[in-house]
Amino acid sequence: MPASEIFRIPKRKRHVAVARQQVRQVLTGWGITGDHAEVVTLLANELVTNAVTHCRVSHAQVRVILAVDGTEVLLEVSDPDRDRLPRVHDSGPGEEGGRGLALVAALADSWGCRQEAYAKCVWARWKTGADSAPAEQFAQAEQGDHGDQ
Repeated sequence: MPASEIFRIPKRKRHVAVARQQVRQVLTGWGITGDHAEVVTLLANELVTNAVTHCRVSHAQVRVILAVDGTEVLLEVSDPDRDRLPRVHDSGPGEEGGRGLALVAALADSWGCRQEAYAKCVWARWKTGADSAPAEQFAQAEQGDHGDQ
């Protein structure tokens, strides 16, 4: 049976940690632990950080949706700056940021973004079954192998 959790945080950098903790708690409650939980939590951190950093709407809130259906986990992060869709940035070796979406592309089974009526949403999906290998994906991402996405 599918399950989902929705929460919102203020668009402030200090609240990114709150979102990360909530994601981890939800996953633990669903029995998703270990490498799978680490990958989902890491990428939730990246997507929430992007929303907090790049949303130009004052006093905005960032919405996080986590859903699980069988062996598939869906993460959605939305903010009200609907006209600024994210793009993967090719960061140089000396740049401090700009690698978040590349991590998402490397570690998620699929990901994308969409415009909604009053927001934009960036989403990612993962399989958590025995045939998925997040530790191997994470090692490849650290080495710069981002697959063919």
